[in-house]
Amino acid sequence: MRELKVFEASDYLNNEGEIAQFLTISLEDPNPDVFLRALQEVAKARGMSQLAKDAGINRESLYKALAPGAKPRYDTVLKLVNALGVKLTAQHV
Repeated sequence: MRELKVFEASDYLNNEGEIAQFLTISLEDPNPDVFLRALQEVAKARGMSQLAKDAGINRESLYKALAPGAKPRYDTVLKLVNALGVKLTAQHV
């Protein structure tokens, strides 16, 4: 019997362009948890400890902010996005 490995997007986020595109696509989903899950995958790809340090928050707070069902504050999300070196933009639809 074959064993299937759980898909981890973080295994494939190898450069800044892929990370930006991954986050952009996740923002298109109306479910806000999709974006938070994408941020979690990017954080794993970058290293949770390093991202927490770059964002100026402690590692435990980062894990809590990105946990399933979490409702992180806007300023926390903004710190993470800035630490990742990406920019969120608004666009007329």
